[in-house]
Amino acid sequence: MSKVLVDAADGITTITFNRPEKKNALDADCWVLLDEALRTFEQDDAQRVLVLTGAGGEFTSGADLSGGITGEPEKVASKMREVADIQIRLHDMPKPTVARVDGVAVGVGMSLALCCDLIAATERSRFGAVFVRQGLNPDGGLSWMLPRLIGPARAKELTLLARLVHAPEAERMGLINAAVPGVAELDAVVGEWVEKLRGYSPVALAETKALLNETWDATFASSLEREAASQLRSTAARAASDAAAPA
Repeated sequence: MSKVLVDAADGITTITFNRPEKKNALDADCWVLLDEALRTFEQDDAQRVLVLTGAGGEFTSGADLSGGITGEPEKVASKMREVADIQIRLHDMPKPTVARVDGVAVGVGMSLALCCDLIAATERSRFGAVFVRQGLNPDGGLSWMLPRLIGPARAKELTLLARLVHAPEAERMGLINAAVPGVAELDAVVGEWVEKLRGYSPVALAETKALLNETWDATFASSLEREAASQLRSTAARAASDAAAPA
């Protein structure tokens, strides 16, 4: 059985971390398979929405550290860059992405969830930037994302104290979009989101994502310029779609 499962049907691709005996900890094979799955999804125009989740009642416990972080510094740095490229691809994906979280989403697993556009989690789910417990520092983009999502003070609290946050608190903090009682409600919420996203214009969704992702290095005036340029592309796509529709 593959460590990363991929199911593509009806325009929806679901990628599932599949090492439940390890709480879906991500080893080298997982990263390769995740990279391949993301590339395939991005290149397939028929696939409109991505759902990222985990098997066995867990999202992912992060990187598999059972072998420690060993090797020459250059090799370690190279591997970190490979993982970073995957995180960037997920974060900057033009198509909408949804994290379906049940159980733990800690370490780089938390990073992967936060790289998605929308996050829904069961109330039992826990999020944690727990790197310092292993004598490590945040990676996977958490040092960039957390201060922007919850402010610098909260970001330092979560990272320096390695505090686990349950989903209801994570929702209140602005880390996630929805905390629901159980798996049935989780599937209902994710299903509702996916159906809405699948029905919207892919161009409009991609342009909206790009505008929001680029806002951190933009002024108000430049954002207005970007919005105008994006609106032209969205309206052109809408006109082309209307023209192609059967009378």
